Amino acid sequence: MKPKSIKIIYWVTTGLLALFILPGIFFLNSPMAQEGTKHLGFPHWFSMEVGIGSFIGGLILIIPGLPSRLKEWNYVALGIIYLSALIAHLSVDGMIGESFMPLVPFALLLISYIYYHKLYPSS
Repeated sequence: MKPKSIKIIYWVTTGLLALFILPGIFFLNSPMAQEGTKHLGFPHWFSMEVGIGSFIGGLILIIPGLPSRLKEWNYVALGIIYLSALIAHLSVDGMIGESFMPLVPFALLLISYIYYHKLYPSS
């Protein structure tokens, strides 16, 4: 695959993921977010912690030039968040379509991660 194609795939998936993550900081206290947290049985402080952590993670994804180890651990942390969301939804709601929605950002994260390493092979 050509380096230009790798760069395009990396930035498109990373950009889409950032567009999903970053605006969430403005909706942490929205009634819908609070109801979703309550529905899953989590305390309000937990949703604030995950929301702020995700926002920081979204910034780390899109800021170029950060240390590769920081980016690596950021991918791990965001992956844990999405897989934990999947488990929480499956535990509470069962096997319905909406329970699998966390797999969408997880897939973008996985593609971004793979192409990050193709773009920066020594990282």
